[in-house]
Amino acid sequence: MRDAVGQDAARRGFSLDPGQEPAVGALDALAARLDGPTPDGLTGLYLWGPVGRGKTWLMDVFHAAVARPGDRDGSSVRVHFHDFLRRLHGERFHRGSVDAALDAIVGGARLVCFDEFHVHDAGDAMLVARAVRALDERGVRVVLTSNYPPSGLLPGPAYHHLFVPTIDLLTDRLDVVEIGGDRDHRRSAAGEDVAGFRAGAFVWPASDARLAAAGLDRPSSAETTTVRIGSREHPVLAVREEGEGTVWLGFEHWCAGRTAVSDVLHLAERFGTVVLDGVAALGAEAPDTGQRFANLVDVLCDRDVPLHVLAHQDPEETLRRHGEEGIALDVERTASRLALLRRLGPVATGR
Repeated sequence: MRDAVGQDAARRGFSLDPGQEPAVGALDALAARLDGPTPDGLTGLYLWGPVGRGKTWLMDVFHAAVARPGDRDGSSVRVHFHDFLRRLHGERFHRGSVDAALDAIVGGARLVCFDEFHVHDAGDAMLVARAVRALDERGVRVVLTSNYPPSGLLPGPAYHHLFVPTIDLLTDRLDVVEIGGDRDHRRSAAGEDVAGFRAGAFVWPASDARLAAAGLDRPSSAETTTVRIGSREHPVLAVREEGEGTVWLGFEHWCAGRTAVSDVLHLAERFGTVVLDGVAALGAEAPDTGQRFANLVDVLCDRDVPLHVLAHQDPEETLRRHGEEGIALDVERTASRLALLRRLGPVATGR
């Protein structure tokens, strides 16, 4: 495992940070235990730290090194937590239980890797708690990456106590390893690759000239339409079918309105480019609005779908908490991902 990490780092042209070394050692030790007897309960690693410290990269190298393609009962499964939650909700509804849902999602895998593990919603928290208990009963090995320590899951004071038993289970069963360091590798890499998500732009204010610089042409009111997701028709500003398809979203419906992560996942699967228009300063909006915005950015970045954000103000002002000078901890991941986009504003143009 350690050799695989070193080789992949060399191929990418960088060396390991000292802050990544404890995680590499822990992953190496876990890889050596995978061929041993099935453990009595949940075991594995909880890797956490600030955004851009290489958590996902390390987990992906680990997963590639230990996966056994074609052997479902002995395989490892890697899933982004947004996708896992969506499937867990759907499979539980259709199959009637969390255990049956897990059978459909992970089968008899010896190892499950969860990327971007997080719990913000109280309803999701109860379902996640049941899934964690079920994995514990199965003796599954897991690797979780998160921007939050276990104690930071479901942080809202009104509901945090409901998730404490699950937090205690995670900290009791898993080795919790912090990945530190001062370097945000996502910011450092900005501008190196302009395909996928990075091909998008953060535009403010969205004048016609700046839209043209981003390769965009504002839709007319006649282009307003809907996108059907499940049984619901969602309003969109435009759907353009050229290329892989572009969908223009309005901030009021898709962030301030009642939409779900599963809706954004549907868009990511259907369209090649997403434009989010009319983005307001989140500090003046309801907390749920900011969370939906962060979820939208997360999903599109993870799926590597180009995103154009058309805002009233620059990225820092968009994410700033009302009455505070800095960017809040909860949106640091979003800030890091938005930094990958080209900036088209009145002062500076670039990345």
